[in-house]
Amino acid sequence: MKSAQTTIDAPRFRPYTRKHIDAIAKRHGLTHEQTIAMKAVSWVLPFRTNEYVLEHLIDWGSVPDDPIFQLTIPQAGMLDAADFAHMSNLVRSEASTEELKAEARKIQDRLNPHPAGQMQLNVPQVNGIPIPGMQHKYRETVLFFPTQGQTCHAYCTYCFRWAQFVGIEDLKFANKEPALLREYLMQHPEVKSLLLTGGDPMVMSTKVLSRYIDALLEPGLEHVQSIRIGTKAVAYWPQRFVTDPDADELLRLFERVSKSGKHLALMGHYSHPRELETEVARTAVRRIIDAGATVRCQAPLIRHVNDDADAWSRLWNHQLRLGAVPYYMFIERDTGPKHYFEVPLARAYDIFSTAYQQVSGLGRTVRGPSMSATPGKVLVDGVTTIGGQKVFVLKMIQGRNPEWANTVFFAKFDPDATWLDDLQPAFGESSFFFHDEARAPQRQLPILRDIEPDSLSVN
Repeated sequence: MKSAQTTIDAPRFRPYTRKHIDAIAKRHGLTHEQTIAMKAVSWVLPFRTNEYVLEHLIDWGSVPDDPIFQLTIPQAGMLDAADFAHMSNLVRSEASTEELKAEARKIQDRLNPHPAGQMQLNVPQVNGIPIPGMQHKYRETVLFFPTQGQTCHAYCTYCFRWAQFVGIEDLKFANKEPALLREYLMQHPEVKSLLLTGGDPMVMSTKVLSRYIDALLEPGLEHVQSIRIGTKAVAYWPQRFVTDPDADELLRLFERVSKSGKHLALMGHYSHPRELETEVARTAVRRIIDAGATVRCQAPLIRHVNDDADAWSRLWNHQLRLGAVPYYMFIERDTGPKHYFEVPLARAYDIFSTAYQQVSGLGRTVRGPSMSATPGKVLVDGVTTIGGQKVFVLKMIQGRNPEWANTVFFAKFDPDATWLDDLQPAFGESSFFFHDEARAPQRQLPILRDIEPDSLSVN
């Protein structure tokens, strides 16, 4: 493999956290009020960035409206007005660290730190003992949170896993036992795919990462067909794949997975087209693909960041040009600063549809808008009128009950709804099928049989 380290500058990764806010503000000309806001919010929600994000992704001439500034820098509106005023006053009065942490914890507890039943419903067991740092929600897929990968090169302000990063031990997912992961997978031949997630596994050195991956390549796990790595490093620190000291070793690890017969996919979290406009970011994608891996791209639709169709169409077309695969547009989960970032489902569907029309067939691998809710991944598949009633057409892409997959169902149209819990069943139904497993998935079929064909119209 050809090394890229001689052709592209090799900067050293350096994280910036709350203690660097004053320096960042002075360096980039932020106001006193913006600085106070950054500090106040950073006590409640995580803040971490790096030199690459600050110097190459944020357009400081467009602050505060710049999308990458909104994506990576804490904003006053991310907290409820009363909570923000309270935390700001504590920062101004130079309250003690203990008091700031205590008051922040009260706010954090109200922000639904673990949505979709993660702590209760998805925890697997080996020999009757719950396994920390692992999730098994869907039959074919297991999520594993390696302990050394539970941070990121920079944090997204919208992150639905923000509770991993605020120093509250009982809110963390983490496991440092590759052998335990292997034992669980050995006992579950139905599992086809393993997802290493976090945080970001790409913050680990290649030596540490290989301990987890090599355990999956040993005999006995032939049923595990694919290994996925969820990462934002491709956007926030692409040097990890290009010029970091062990970048070439990392790509050799990717090659080893490919040669083993398993499929390796990097689930690249790209939130805005600018993240693919630097040379090092494009080089990272090319090197990953050259090493035999696939880059699949996903991100949520986020107000203030990418809530317009042009941003998404440019993003998908950038990905296609590099050989990456547009995969998912998600709906912002019901946790953390959701009120600041959420977009109504109806508008999300319009944005997705308009962007979808601007890509070729190769780009129409993308699915969305999709909600990762408690029962499963629910796609907003359309807005239509049936029997005179305007409805959302919804599809369960993947369900906690495997039999739910690909089930179509309907909800009353609500222009203000932003999440599945906001929706009401259509056509007089008292509840959605997944609230009563005994009736799923056949419940919706009679609805379509009872509707005359000429009463169906699409908006």
